[in-house]
Amino acid sequence: MEFGLTEEQQSICDMASAFGAERIAPFAGAWEEEGTIPRDLLKAAGELGFGGIYVSEAFGGSGLGRLDATLIFEALSRACPSVAAFISIHNMCAWMIDRFGSAEIKERLLPGLCSMEQIASYCLTEPGSGSDAAALRTTAARSGNGGYRLNGSKAFISGGNYSDLYVVMCRTGESGAKGISAVVVPSPSAGLSFGAFEKKMGWKAQPTAQVQFDDCEVPADNLLGEEGAGFRYAMAGLDGGRLNIAACALGGAQAALDKSVKYMQERRAFGSPLKDFQGLQFKIADMETELSAARVFLRQAAWKLDTKAPDATKFCAMAKRFVTDVAFDVANSALQLHGGYGYLADYGIEKIVRDLRVHQILEGTNEIMRVIVARHMFAQ
Repeated sequence: MEFGLTEEQQSICDMASAFGAERIAPFAGAWEEEGTIPRDLLKAAGELGFGGIYVSEAFGGSGLGRLDATLIFEALSRACPSVAAFISIHNMCAWMIDRFGSAEIKERLLPGLCSMEQIASYCLTEPGSGSDAAALRTTAARSGNGGYRLNGSKAFISGGNYSDLYVVMCRTGESGAKGISAVVVPSPSAGLSFGAFEKKMGWKAQPTAQVQFDDCEVPADNLLGEEGAGFRYAMAGLDGGRLNIAACALGGAQAALDKSVKYMQERRAFGSPLKDFQGLQFKIADMETELSAARVFLRQAAWKLDTKAPDATKFCAMAKRFVTDVAFDVANSALQLHGGYGYLADYGIEKIVRDLRVHQILEGTNEIMRVIVARHMFAQ
């Protein structure tokens, strides 16, 4: 088994790292205060191929794999997990359109998404159906002109009242998963509105809002794939999305660890630098070991998804659970190692802790990841 990166993958990592260090890290704090990510930053990311990482090259995508994507998002997250995760959600939407959309909708939408001239949001969660996503209640009834009329609302949507397109899972048929379809709703659209921007613990640079549909008319051509297959499409997208969220957590935690190593070399206590205290050395060694193990696990899961292994979904769930838990623990330990300074915004650790906490919740809570893994095991 080969554990090293190819020359191309190393180049991708270096490019993403350089972009993050130059274009994201110096401004991440200001974007937190403003509550938004500048459009020109996203367009610059699109110019590097980060807007359609695993979209086919025929439509302007980079045509890369899931492993390549985890490398990109880990590197970007060392600069800011919130910005990197926002780009990852956009990529999940672009992949769904490329994978399940008609030739017409791919030609119409993907070039703008890949360049990030247009931004897409993923709309699955509702106020009354979070982990129980198959119970969603947003409806899409056939309208008189042959299209769909949407009614309902989606909650916790990254890019709500910011994005140009919303990939919406909605009910076109019977109750349960088999009655769910996926449609693309452009913004603005008649009947599409948004709630106030949410006030959050972390991910503050991402504009997040409820998305509301009140007799929102959507053309029939904006249906992705087949009616009734939307839940399957959504779950397929979540396999890769979970890897990306794990990669973003990993990058943020690595940044926290790197800051801790530097801090311990400079900070002195009782006449010696902190790096000379064996108890603290052991803590740093454990943090490095745990992140390294998480990285190997994540890349194995990404490899399984790339190779369409039959147990890929199980491994994506395991990796998401394990990596995000480890990453948060490492970031929290980094704050402890900084002492009171870690609690101050100037050192950047408290932001990482706040940002990474939600990674244990979104794309399926880590409790749901355990349910998925157990179901696969008992189905054997």
